[in-house]
Amino acid sequence: MAGRRQELRSPKARSWTRDESDDPGRSLRARADRECPLHGGTSERARARGHDVRVITSHPHYPEWRVKEGYGGWSVSDEVDGVRVQRLAHYVPARPSSGRRLLSELSLGIRFLTARWHRPDVVLLVSPNLITSALAALRARRSRGLATGIWIQDLYSLGITETGQGGRSAATALKALESRTLRSATGVVVIHDRFRSFVTETLGVPAGCVEVIRNWSHVDPPMEVDRAAVRNRRGWEPDVTVILHAGNMGAKQGLENVVEAARLADRQRAPVRFVLLGDGNQRARLQSLARNVTSIEFVAPLPDDDFRQTLGSADILLVNERAGMKEMSVPRKLTTYFSASLPVLAAADEASVTASEIDVSGGGTRVAAGDPQALLDAALSLRADPALARALAFATPHLDRMRRLTTLRSGCWFWPRTVTARARGRRSKSTEVVAQ
Repeated sequence: MAGRRQELRSPKARSWTRDESDDPGRSLRARADRECPLHGGTSERARARGHDVRVITSHPHYPEWRVKEGYGGWSVSDEVDGVRVQRLAHYVPARPSSGRRLLSELSLGIRFLTARWHRPDVVLLVSPNLITSALAALRARRSRGLATGIWIQDLYSLGITETGQGGRSAATALKALESRTLRSATGVVVIHDRFRSFVTETLGVPAGCVEVIRNWSHVDPPMEVDRAAVRNRRGWEPDVTVILHAGNMGAKQGLENVVEAARLADRQRAPVRFVLLGDGNQRARLQSLARNVTSIEFVAPLPDDDFRQTLGSADILLVNERAGMKEMSVPRKLTTYFSASLPVLAAADEASVTASEIDVSGGGTRVAAGDPQALLDAALSLRADPALARALAFATPHLDRMRRLTTLRSGCWFWPRTVTARARGRRSKSTEVVAQ
């Protein structure tokens, strides 16, 4: 996943508009530890607007937790779509337990501390990873006049509580670190209004320094999909309802629930097929649990076009969350799902962010998390009611288009310049973004 670090500092509240600090030609330094198209797209757009963009990142390794083929080396420089990218080696655990993930983030943070930053105006940090971001923010604070912005995708202190990983002392320590790191920034971007409430009310970040910019889909919907051909190629029978989950297979997804729903489908001879498309640190375990279950299939990550075609050939798109997940994250797959013109089925807690997103979209239905029979029953209900499925499918593309427009109007591409202005901006023509 790619990311960048950018420093934003100003206690004063004010709206952020595209007209502030609109000088082209700044240099941005970015830092990233994963390959994320959202953040990569931000660097490319910033460059197109006249910024000088530099990205400092790790070698791509997520969600497989192994460095991808063709990458490696202590420090490798490259250019991607006109953006200068420096990739740094760090510790990537083959089996990422909580302790090993902490060491991984620390090792990347140390690489960022010792890397050459040149003379940036802006450092943009993306969390996750929090530990790496905190170390980079510490370095940025030592550079007077350097603006730092932090882009929050997941909330660590909530995550450790909701996933049940770590005890109370670990949660308290992470909450203190997260609060200190975010309060040190010139500005913070979060991806949901409920994130903003937590960041301001619980972590103590001044409300005027926090902006909500929603994620957008990085995958364009397929213009035309030959569903029959794709399904035939994948071995999906025409009369079987395909329920597809795309993305990471980690702890917070709780995909054991899907395996058990597929097991129930076998027993009940239900005409459905669950497909888990992607990778993650729980994939091997899930495959072991699914041994001898015929109503489930695992598909490795696909190239973009194959992914779009496969997604568009399913019947239902699935979001599954571990029971107890409420506030820590917004599933990024929803932005892609909402552009696919298919009904969305969510297995999530009633009070979760995911549940509220499904309600707002009007494009899906929800069942309780951790209830495999309810999940199977909901899939069969959509299969039995094509009119309802079509109505749900019709709703979400309009929401996706609206959010894309809102994201552009909210100033996503102009945020680095605004951050620099808020920091009482140097009038220098260089803006550096450091992505994590």
